[in-house]
Amino acid sequence: MKTIDELLAEGVAGKRVFVRADLNVPLDGTTITDDGRIRAVLPTVKALAEAGARVVVASHLGRPKGAPDPAFSLASAAARLGELLGADVAFAADTVGESAQATVAGLADGQVAVIENLRFNAGETSKDDAERSAFAGQLAALADVYVGDGFGAVHRKHASVYDLPGKLPHYAGYLIATEVGVLKQLTEDVKRPYAVALGGSKVSDKLAVIDQLLGKADRILIGGGMAFTFLKAKGYEVGTSLLQEDQIPAVTEYLERAEKLGVELVLPVDVVVSPGFPDLKAKAPTEHTVVDADRMPEGQLGLDIGPKTGELYAGKLTDAATVFWNGPMGVFEHPDYAEGTKAVAQALVDSDGFTVVGGGDSAAAVRTLGFDENAFGHISTGGGASLEYLEGKTLPGLAALED
Repeated sequence: MKTIDELLAEGVAGKRVFVRADLNVPLDGTTITDDGRIRAVLPTVKALAEAGARVVVASHLGRPKGAPDPAFSLASAAARLGELLGADVAFAADTVGESAQATVAGLADGQVAVIENLRFNAGETSKDDAERSAFAGQLAALADVYVGDGFGAVHRKHASVYDLPGKLPHYAGYLIATEVGVLKQLTEDVKRPYAVALGGSKVSDKLAVIDQLLGKADRILIGGGMAFTFLKAKGYEVGTSLLQEDQIPAVTEYLERAEKLGVELVLPVDVVVSPGFPDLKAKAPTEHTVVDADRMPEGQLGLDIGPKTGELYAGKLTDAATVFWNGPMGVFEHPDYAEGTKAVAQALVDSDGFTVVGGGDSAAAVRTLGFDENAFGHISTGGGASLEYLEGKTLPGLAALED
């Protein structure tokens, strides 16, 4: 695929450049609680603006139902982008209507505009090819060139991600080029030992990537809510912990396959349990205890890996040459259940290997728990996209950028 450096070499002064970014930031009302995705697209936007392009930034935010919804407006993201750029950023109150057309027409060379949430138009996410293509055509009318830089959305077959690149000269932005480069290091000529830490709530979300990694990784460490389906498959009591019983046969097969392949598939040896789920807003101290993973009492809810497991996992990660981590080890949003996630994050910091945080809740945890982002080899902006790439799937947004 062509890169933004090639576009800049061709010259962009005076051209309208449509940048498909990922500004899908978490909001508390209108307050952005994590601006990592906005900062991630800055190098692309800044380079284009400094080269004299008229930059039109577009993104989705949340899951509105194909119509305007003030709760999902990109106005806050546009304002934050302007703060980070140190320049005024115009904001269009619609996607392809009068406001968007007037805002883009009013741009001078080197100026930047953000158009409203793409998902306010039903054509963005439509499964009907014609409807999607029609919306992409309206977006194409706003620009002369397309730059794809919304890595967090490249696994979606959406109008601005998949259809629009085919209607304009298209290039990959700096973020996508970096993300793809990192993922290739996790799938091609991997430096060993290769250790993977997988967490999160549902094991069903990770089955496909575990299936692929069983043929590539040397160690796979399991934590988070998904660990309890593995523990149940081993015959252990899991109390009231999150459990996907329908996935036990698949999990059992993976445990057997890992043993045959000589892959370490490591499960928690102890867990932190509580009678109920904590209030994440209050963050008040809760009743909780640490128990051995094979001694969980009935009526108790597992909310984090225990200290012995944290120590075990740290040892499996710090001496690895390549580490990929996706999914928290527990309910890290509450201080009583954050230690397991902290232990894994610290192990990546302490590792001399190439360390990758696979986006989503893992990236949020790194920031929430106060870790220096520069201490990691790479923090991905797209959890779902990263996983699907590692699963070996063709990502529509990347395919569309290929010539």
